Amino acid sequence: MARQRIVITGLGGICGLGTDVPSIWDAMKAGRSAIGDITTTPLYEVKVRIGAEIKQVPDGELDRRRLATMDRYSLIAVIAAGEALRQSGISVTVANTARIGAVVGTGIFGAETLEDNYRGLLVEKRSRANVFAVPRAMPGAPAGQVSMVYGLRGPVFGVTSACSSSNHAFASAADQLRLGRADVMLAGGTDAPLTYGVLKAWEALRAVARDTCRPFSADRDGLVLGEGAGMAVLETYEHAKARGATILAELAGTGMSGDASDIVAPTVEGPTAAMKACLADADLAPEDIDYVNAHGTGTKFNDQLETQAIRRAFGKHAEAVSVSSTKSMHAHCMGASGAIELIACVMAIRQGIVPPTANYREKDPDCDLDVTPNVARQRKVRAALSNAFAFGGTNAVIAVKEA
Repeated sequence: MARQRIVITGLGGICGLGTDVPSIWDAMKAGRSAIGDITTTPLYEVKVRIGAEIKQVPDGELDRRRLATMDRYSLIAVIAAGEALRQSGISVTVANTARIGAVVGTGIFGAETLEDNYRGLLVEKRSRANVFAVPRAMPGAPAGQVSMVYGLRGPVFGVTSACSSSNHAFASAADQLRLGRADVMLAGGTDAPLTYGVLKAWEALRAVARDTCRPFSADRDGLVLGEGAGMAVLETYEHAKARGATILAELAGTGMSGDASDIVAPTVEGPTAAMKACLADADLAPEDIDYVNAHGTGTKFNDQLETQAIRRAFGKHAEAVSVSSTKSMHAHCMGASGAIELIACVMAIRQGIVPPTANYREKDPDCDLDVTPNVARQRKVRAALSNAFAFGGTNAVIAVKEA
C-alpha cells in the first residue's frame, strides 16, 4: 500500500522581517536583514544588545481575557496559525473539529512570563506571582492556545528539541495524519527569547555575534537571536483534493538523528545521517534537490561542520545545489527557526527564487558551497531541504517538493 502523501495548504508567519508571510518573503527576496538594536524590552547590563525583534505584535483581534493568559511566544504562534488557517480555506466546524489538531514546537519556554515574575517577586517585592504564570510559561502552552482560539479538538501537543523543534513538529504532525488520527494538522514553532535572562545566558556561551549574523562568511563571529513564529497547515493529499484546496507544496519526507556526543558541540555524522534519512524517506536522490536552507547559525564551527555534512550527504551534487541561511535576515528564532525557514523553502519552490545569505563579506575556504551571497537568485526549485541541528545533538531535516 502506497504511503499517504502529506501536503501544505496554508502558511503563516511573524518575525522581525514582517507580520505575515508575504512581508517575510518580500524581505527575504530583497536580502533585507531585521537584525538591529533591541528596543522593546529592558536589557540592563547585557553586553550584546542586538536581535531581530517584532516591533509591534498585532493582537487587536484577540479577546483581552484570552491575552491575559498568554505569554508573547503563545501570542505570536496564535497569529501565525490564524494566517495559515485563512490561507488554507479550512472552516473549523462541529463536524470536523475532532479531526483537526496542532503540534507546536518551542526551544525555550515562556521566558517573558518567568522574567516578569522573578522581577516582581525579587526586585519589586511583590507577595505572589501572576496567577497565570504556570500556564503561560509551560512549553505546551502555544499548542493549547492555538487549539482554544481556533477550536481544534484533534491531537494537540507541544514538542521541544531546542533549535530543531519546528522540524520535529512537522514530522510529528505528518505521523498523526498517516496514522489516521487527524485529517488536518497545524504544525510549526514559536519562540520569544529576547529577554534579559535568556540573552545573558547566551552571552555566557560566547556564541553571540557583536554586530550581525554572517553565516558562511570568513569574518562571522556568532549567532544573533530573534523572535518569531511560523505555522503550516498540513493535510493528506486526498483530503486536500476532496475539498478543492490549493496545494502549496508537498511535505515529501523527514529525517531525524541524534549525535549522542556532546550537549553543545555537534558532530558531522549526525547532521549527515539526518539529511540522508530525509532523502530516503522522501524517495529523492541528491540530484533532485535544488535548494538547501541551511541551519547556518553564523558560528565558526557550526557553519564549517554543516558544509562538510552537506558534502557528505550530497556527494558530487553538493557543487550544484544552492544553499543559503535565512538566519542572516530573521536571526536565530530558536524553536521557530525551522518553521520560518519552511516559508523560505515553499516560496522558493513556488516562485523559483533562492533567498540569499545576507551580510556575507568574505569567502571562507572551509565553507566553499554556493551559499547565494547577498543577492537572491532565480532558479527552478523542484525540491528543497530545510536543516535544523540543535544542542543535545537532536537533528531534524524536512524535504518539500512541488505538488
